[in-house]
Amino acid sequence: MSNENALFEDEFDLEFDDSPAADTSADSLVDQLTGPVDAPFKEVEQGVELPPMTMSHGGDRAIPAIAILAFYETEKSRDMIEKVAGDRRMLNSSVDAFSGGIPAAIAHLSENPTPNLLIVESSASASVMMQQIDELASHCDEGVQVMVIGATNDIALYRQLVSRGVSEYLVPPIEPVQMVRAIGTMFTDPDAPFVGKSISVIGAKGGVGSSTIAHNLAWSLAENARVNTSLVDLDLSFGTTSLDFNHETQQTIADALLAPERADDAVISRLLAKATDRLSLFTAPASVNQLMDVDADAYSTVIEGVRRLMPYVVLDLPHGWSQWIYNTLVSSDEVILVCQPDLASLRNGKNMLDQLKAQRPNDNPPRLIINMAGVPKRPEIPVKDFAAAMGAEPEIILPFDPQLFGTASNKGQMISEADPQAKPSLAIDHLASSLSGRETAQPQKSLLKKLLGK
Repeated sequence: MSNENALFEDEFDLEFDDSPAADTSADSLVDQLTGPVDAPFKEVEQGVELPPMTMSHGGDRAIPAIAILAFYETEKSRDMIEKVAGDRRMLNSSVDAFSGGIPAAIAHLSENPTPNLLIVESSASASVMMQQIDELASHCDEGVQVMVIGATNDIALYRQLVSRGVSEYLVPPIEPVQMVRAIGTMFTDPDAPFVGKSISVIGAKGGVGSSTIAHNLAWSLAENARVNTSLVDLDLSFGTTSLDFNHETQQTIADALLAPERADDAVISRLLAKATDRLSLFTAPASVNQLMDVDADAYSTVIEGVRRLMPYVVLDLPHGWSQWIYNTLVSSDEVILVCQPDLASLRNGKNMLDQLKAQRPNDNPPRLIINMAGVPKRPEIPVKDFAAAMGAEPEIILPFDPQLFGTASNKGQMISEADPQAKPSLAIDHLASSLSGRETAQPQKSLLKKLLGK
């Protein structure tokens, strides 16, 4: 992520306490994790142009249980195939890789069964490659999918390969996620329902405001980026979605989680509550009257059900580290990690960030948000030191603004409704733009809403 994509402390006119009293408790941990920091982050000028944004075409789904054989020629391709095999979307698939390219594939298939997918690499000339492909076809069962990694970006060669039944032709450099998605395209049922982009929001510790971030992000996606969005509150005992949106419902996500076998699209659609034309809510019961021991698979079933109904799904995760939370984070299309600039957030956030990056090597790393920065008289780790220790630049930094957030909360509003031009509102809009690929614009208030002060 480039520095131009982040909004840093000078953008918010924050003053951090750099006195010895503020830094003494943090120095040892920061130094252990990073060593000395040579230079501060580059500031972002007002009106900076954001990088071009691409439209999202939904989220990634898991690839079904298929057998894949790969025959590579170069070590670079071997390394890439190994990364593909370890991708989270390939959890159900088996991948075996061998050296030797197409000749090795021919020799292997002459004595062994055909896999579901055959990946072969060839640097041969077009004429030689076509001869080898024809011979390879004589050893393949009908219905096998074939992917060729070639050396030249040649449309004529591509057409010849397609005419012989090759499903995909890729030319280096190839990113692992590019191959994973190409495989997904081959084995996705064309009649399978669309799945939306899942965005998990979690705090590095309790009380850092991750739910506030999740709720305002969902609102910004729906109302300012204008994409249909669902906010799913997964804090069953203490969720605040109904309070923050002033939207009490009789039915909650617990109704689906406690009976996942009945939670089909029709049932989930009825349980989702409309907050606006574009924003739907899956509220939590927020009650301690019942201890709900929900199976980890039930969460996956219900989340996938919501993804089939909405292009964007924001998951408000409670602070914790259970099996279902871990599964949800690893399988999400995007992860947002919310921290405060203190030691507990640094320790927990660093552990979570490293674990998720290791389990999601071909995905975007978790996006770091520093929230409630600049609390008066509170010792804080300077942002540049915090980010260096985490090994990640903050996507946005939200200043401590109790007036804005308190006013919005007491009115059952989002901060963009309370003050659309406030710096925290603009920062959340920036995050929504980055995630959706759409520019945000605050909707104009109606005369009635202006008169009512809403």
